[in-house]
Order: sequence, then structure tokens, then C-alpha cells
Amino acid sequence: MLTSTVDVAALFMLGFLGTGHCIGMCGPLVVAFPGQTGRFSAHLAYHAGRLATYSIIGALMGLAGKGMIQISLQFGGSPLLWISRCQVFIGLVAGLFLLWFGLFRLGYLSEPDWLSIATPNRIPGWKRLVRGANANRSLVNLFVLGLFLGGLPCGLSYAAFAKALSGADLLAGASMAFFFGLGTLPGMLAVGAGSGFVLHRFRRQADLVAGLIMLGMAAELIIQSVEAVG
Repeated sequence: MLTSTVDVAALFMLGFLGTGHCIGMCGPLVVAFPGQTGRFSAHLAYHAGRLATYSIIGALMGLAGKGMIQISLQFGGSPLLWISRCQVFIGLVAGLFLLWFGLFRLGYLSEPDWLSIATPNRIPGWKRLVRGANANRSLVNLFVLGLFLGGLPCGLSYAAFAKALSGADLLAGASMAFFFGLGTLPGMLAVGAGSGFVLHRFRRQADLVAGLIMLGMAAELIIQSVEAVG
């Protein structure tokens, strides 16, 4: 499945509208590390690391989807039939995940406990990395910091990764996750510039639209899967 323009736009807007959520989780880290340097290049290095992690996870999800198709072919029968069946299954799985994340973004479901308990202190080597970032605040340290934090549990990014699974391709999965991350960039740069309070003020409204986008992507995947079965 190739990445469509609609998918790219939806994932970008999901990231952009989810900035209010990002402020609560990652905003203090942005202010504490790249924000303290007073250099715009520090913000770029930090967020480049974060987007790199998103892209890598998206690529892995795309490969997982492709792997599921390849494994299905080992059972024999018509290759096209197995590919079709596997794509239907992947679409349903990704659609159900997006439906779940969209419903708790809209407030109809409670956020899972495993998302709320995630803290950077649980990451192996975190304290050493923080000491290094505080000591010299080099672009390399800030890039690595972004790599670490890009993997923190987050409902919004996990929704993007679920969509990447449906891509069933390394490049498609990576590009889907990358464009989601790119959507978060304007808001997070605004946080670093000290204007994040404006985005935080409209967080609830943005969360509602982000939830609707997730439901839209979920509906698209589920409908495509049902039509393929029919």
C-alpha cells in the first residue's frame, strides 16, 4: 500500500493538532534542554532525533505489515488471495487501534494506564544522557536525547504507528510516521520560543479534531477491509 496524499495530510494534521498533548508531556523537556541553549540549532537537533525515531518505528511497523503478508504466502494457495486476506487483516487491526485511540482522545474512553505512567526516568541510561546534555549541550547530545524521547509511549504517536502498519512497506511506514512527526514540529518549536501557552489554551479543541481525524482514518481502513471481504 503506497502512502496517499490524503494519508500524509491526515497524519500531518494529527501531529499538528496534537501539539497541546505534546506540550504537557514533552514541553518541559524542550524548555529544559534545547530551550536553555538559546540556539535555534539546538531545537533542530533535538527534534531531528525525535523525528528519526518516529521514522524508524514507522519503518519497522511497515516491515511488520509486509512480513505478515510474506508469512501468509508460506501457507500455499493463490499468492494474490493470501496477499488480499493479509491486507484485509492488517487494515482491520490498524483501523481498530485508530478507533480506540480516537475514542479516548475524544473522551469516550479512559487513557490506558500504561500510557500515563511512562516517564523518561525509566529509560536505561537516561540520567547519564541528561548529565551530558546539561554539561555541554552539544548538538549531538541533544540529537540523542530526541532519539530517546521519540520512543516514549504516546497515544498520538501510537495511532500514527498503527496507520504505518497498514502501509505494509518500509518506506510507506517510515513516511507516514515522519509526516506525523513533522506535524508536531511547528507547535514544539513554538513551545521552545515561549509561545506554547497559546497552543495549550486551545488544547481541548485540538484534541477533539485530532480524535475525529483518527476516527476518519479508522473508518477508511475498516471500510476498505470490509469491501475487500465482500
